Amino acid sequence: MNRLWGVFRLSEMEIFLHKCRKITPYSFKTQKINPKPSIQLPYVRKYCNSNQTIWSDIITLFSDKWSTDSVYSKLKQDLKDKVSKLKDEILMQNDDVEKIGKVLEENGVELFRNYSDGSAVVELYSQLKPSPHLALEILNWRRKQLDYASPMTAEEYAKGITMAGRSKNVDLAIELFNEAANKQLKAASIYNALMSAYTYNGLAMKCQSLFRQLKKEATCTPTIVTYNILISSFGRLMLVDHMEATLREIKDLNLSPTVNTYNGLIAGYITAWMWEEMENTYRIMKASGIKPDLDTDLLMLRGYAHCGKLEKMEQVYEMVRDHVNQKEVPLIRAMICAYCKSPDINKVKKIEELLGLIPENDYRPWLNVLLICVYAKEDLLEQMENSINQAFEHNASITTAGVMRCIISSYFRHNAVDKLADFVKRAESSGWKICRSLYHCKMVMYSAQMRLAEMERVLDEMDRVNMHCTKKTFWILHKAYSRWGQRSKLEQVLGMMCKHGYRNSLNA
Repeated sequence: MNRLWGVFRLSEMEIFLHKCRKITPYSFKTQKINPKPSIQLPYVRKYCNSNQTIWSDIITLFSDKWSTDSVYSKLKQDLKDKVSKLKDEILMQNDDVEKIGKVLEENGVELFRNYSDGSAVVELYSQLKPSPHLALEILNWRRKQLDYASPMTAEEYAKGITMAGRSKNVDLAIELFNEAANKQLKAASIYNALMSAYTYNGLAMKCQSLFRQLKKEATCTPTIVTYNILISSFGRLMLVDHMEATLREIKDLNLSPTVNTYNGLIAGYITAWMWEEMENTYRIMKASGIKPDLDTDLLMLRGYAHCGKLEKMEQVYEMVRDHVNQKEVPLIRAMICAYCKSPDINKVKKIEELLGLIPENDYRPWLNVLLICVYAKEDLLEQMENSINQAFEHNASITTAGVMRCIISSYFRHNAVDKLADFVKRAESSGWKICRSLYHCKMVMYSAQMRLAEMERVLDEMDRVNMHCTKKTFWILHKAYSRWGQRSKLEQVLGMMCKHGYRNSLNA
């Protein structure tokens, strides 16, 4: 009876394995287990004739811990660990190409051969993302290896094309594409990689041309990834009509849009400053059952910052605060810019909190100018001067009269004529925008303090920068001399005003 029970159990196990197509029925031949195609699993050991071994393997196969997902997860982690060890050895060679080649020969060849689907190489490229030059060196090494050892796969070529595009080496990307085509490895992923490289480097026309070429291929067809890249390409060029036509084509082909499809649309609408369409796309995306990812949230944060919808901007910011604070300095600057342009009564406090998240060496002249204006309008003289000093230290210059008048007004409201005089000297020597308002303001402020001699010297400063007296200049002198009883000088000014025809306008 026990023998029959054992035969029944053995037959049950064989049927199970046959359904999984791991071994042939009624024989225990060594086969590869491959739950998911992206990772090649090691060989299952051969079964021996020992009853103890058979029963041990039956228990192992039917236990919960060896479910498909857990096996895949463990093997994926095992692959990452092996590749990570190889990566560390490569990084220790200090960019020495010969030594890196030796490490690859000793430890890489066998690893790549064990994972002949290319997953180990692709994983190595991914782990070397912070060092793209090393990834490209390994790619060159791989191309020189004999194909019979561990031939390059389509996915490896696709990853190489993507890396070349990110390194702005379009010629290398094209070379890899042609090399893959010559090896009969044409696949949608290869086309997608080159289209992405073209888009990243601003070659939209070539991207579209390659898309048309893909549509003519007999062995592969465009995928949803292909259309996502096309939408992104059109969005960068603000070709909204083309972008929307691509979305209609996706629906006509019964392809399922992904989160990247909607992200590309949202990014395109933001680039074109089409805020309503941006929000509508976001609502449609959520209504379609597609959950927004981190990229979606970051796009919406940028969009709300640019269009000045502070309440919604702050709501999204709360969702992704930790990520933005650590890794998204451009978005922090966009939020500061939004606050600078807003009437929010607490904007200075919010601006300074965000400024604390930006590294000290990450200076942007345009942002500094905005801060100068904000502090000037809020009459925060010390903060304004700190921002002005930063501009001088970084050899940045202000070239618009409006910003200069904003600075002048702040000095005037604080009655800080000496600080204004110092600012005007520095602005002259640094090539900033020089306007009469700078000098007229100094004259008015010197007059208010009865510092008439210094007021008169301002006229010499104006003459030194080839700035002639105008009706307003004489009017300021007339008011000053009248106020302080300088009759003789007043008569001289009246004479000059008559000479220039300003007498009547003054009386008016």
